[in-house]
Amino acid sequence: MAAAARDPLSAVGLDEADEAVRGTCEDASVCKRFAVSVGYWKDPYIQYFVRQAKERKAPEINRGYYARVHGVSYLIKAFLKKTECNCQIVNLGAGMDTLFWRLKDENLLPKKYFEVDFPMIVARKIHNIKSKPPLSKPIMESHSGDSLLIGGTLLSHSLPEVNMTDRFGQIMIENLQRRQCNLAGVEVCRSLDSQRERLLLNGWESARAIDMMKVYSFLPQADVKRIEGLEFLDEKELFEQLMQHYCICWASKDSSNLGNVLQHLRGLANITF
Repeated sequence: MAAAARDPLSAVGLDEADEAVRGTCEDASVCKRFAVSVGYWKDPYIQYFVRQAKERKAPEINRGYYARVHGVSYLIKAFLKKTECNCQIVNLGAGMDTLFWRLKDENLLPKKYFEVDFPMIVARKIHNIKSKPPLSKPIMESHSGDSLLIGGTLLSHSLPEVNMTDRFGQIMIENLQRRQCNLAGVEVCRSLDSQRERLLLNGWESARAIDMMKVYSFLPQADVKRIEGLEFLDEKELFEQLMQHYCICWASKDSSNLGNVLQHLRGLANITF
């Protein structure tokens, strides 16, 4: 917002910038579907939202999404189990995410679940839900006896980048800029410490952040070995660099220590995703 105030964009410029951001939804969804089709994880719902990729995705991209999906899923499930699902989830920039259906399959839906995104993306998602029974039926089942509104652009979560001041981070920023997708808030992406500070300065009582390489190392090693056998990875150093430039952050304001889940990350081997 500060950058926009210094250099106001025209309405046309804003629309072009938004279009670039909306494009990342399609990119991420196609990558996820490809990884699922190869066997990195199971997601029976992604096929209803996005086409199959026409070309193979790089192994480091597939492993990155594998770590992202599993790491975020672990934190969400730990939160839901700690609260006994007496909570709500607000999924910002939800895109074609299938989290709602996957949680319902495991009987882990929170009391309230919201998704927020650009109107065009939400409208597309609602169309898919309405036209495909495997998507609409679980929603109707979860609202039995209640009124449910699905219409217009209302159906009543991306990972931060980190270590962006080194050369690899600068290349990432330049790649985004070439797609007309400026990284808002890049000034707080200097390090894990700056990500934690950002949350603490905005009123959270505790905050933690770990890079995706560490998340990858915490995942159940038997399954990691399985997915590493799916495709040969030649550029291991590139994969590690990539993973060290993304992180998962979480913060809490509570009296029951909901945010202290890092100590349980090594229990991932006992979690089924």
